Amino acid sequence: MSDWYRDFANSGFGTTITKQLGLPRPAVLRRHEPGQPLLPGPAVIGSAGEGRLRDALTQLLRTEGIHVQSPVTADGATDGEKPAAVILDATGLRTPADLAGAHDFLAPAVKRLRATGRVLILADPPSDADSPAQAAARQALDGLVRSIGKELLNGSTANLVFVPEGAEDAIASPVRFFLSGRSAYVDGQVVTLSAADQPGSEDGDQPLAGKVAVVTGAARGIGAAIAKVMARDGAHVVAVDIPAAGDSLAAVANEIGGTALQLDITADDAPQRLVEHLRERHGGVDIVVHNAGITRDKLLVNMDAARWNSVMAVNLQAQLDITQALLDAEGVLNQHARVVCVSSQSGIAGNRGQTNYAASKAGVIGMVRAWAPAFAERKATINAVAPGFIVTEMTAKMPLGTREVGSRLNSLQQGGLPVDVAETIAWLSQPGSAGVNGQTVRVCGQSLLGA
Repeated sequence: MSDWYRDFANSGFGTTITKQLGLPRPAVLRRHEPGQPLLPGPAVIGSAGEGRLRDALTQLLRTEGIHVQSPVTADGATDGEKPAAVILDATGLRTPADLAGAHDFLAPAVKRLRATGRVLILADPPSDADSPAQAAARQALDGLVRSIGKELLNGSTANLVFVPEGAEDAIASPVRFFLSGRSAYVDGQVVTLSAADQPGSEDGDQPLAGKVAVVTGAARGIGAAIAKVMARDGAHVVAVDIPAAGDSLAAVANEIGGTALQLDITADDAPQRLVEHLRERHGGVDIVVHNAGITRDKLLVNMDAARWNSVMAVNLQAQLDITQALLDAEGVLNQHARVVCVSSQSGIAGNRGQTNYAASKAGVIGMVRAWAPAFAERKATINAVAPGFIVTEMTAKMPLGTREVGSRLNSLQQGGLPVDVAETIAWLSQPGSAGVNGQTVRVCGQSLLGA
């Protein structure tokens, strides 16, 4: 599933033509490969306000073997090569006037950022502010980071992490994710952390080692990619899909050394069958990925009840029923469990002809928010991932014009890959992501549609 335009624009002849005509030139993104370093170069860390995270960030990067540069000085002096990451500790902002410090650090540092670089801002959440002025300063970073994401070139991304008082120990996992190739197609996103118990240590190469993970809709496309990344990261995967997809499901499970379970998740007995399978065959489950989903598109005025009901049953009600069954079944959902639900950009921005699909995917986000406190009480998490335009066999069948428009309307000017969704889900499934709960992360290259 090659991107013909991106490949052309980055060829010798194509580079010349696109420059002459002023056409966009989508970059080849830096995606994760096992064994690669967190960053392909140094990082520079600066502060705005009385930041409390700078020392911890510096120590974290040095532990990863990353050289931490000094910020660019007023006269333009630097201490070496272009940075691969620019990190701003904006904790401690008190008023909008303090934002000048953010500009003074970011402007020269971002100017030097190398291709496929990362800009990451960490700050206190606006909801915890002591005054309207402080809330305004903190919320301003949301607009700042989204705008930076739209200005960056060459496959670079910008993201924001809100870190409330008491959640400082939770920063390592999101910092590693947003700086790494795992987040190649995650851009302009905002994640709010919460205080949570962190694991004492974690295998960087196989952070899911020893975990049992269920992935629904695993026979093809994004589901198959999720299953493969989960297995790569050490999990034993129970791959679930409908009986009609049995051959493809078995092929995926065999490839990754997992288990295939044929199950119609909308059946009345599906939740209990899954619970019993996990109890009897695996002794419980650590990770549940609700990926299964369908589309039955029609304009609302032309949509029959069957199309509406089938989409709601698969995309939303099955997630509710299975999750509730796992919560109710004693000893099946293991301690520190991770549940990740696949929503969609359509559930945030809406989409013509997809009222049923958009409603179901928006419902997933509401479900995740509502369940987050209950999961936190169990030292578990539940989050959502909302893909944008992802290049799959299904999108490859779209008319060329529709496909090209869909894939270019984002800050990275290209469609994402199934592995981009899978990497984000695998990150949310890690033990170290205990401080990420009730969040929705868009994997959309910062789509120009929706917030």
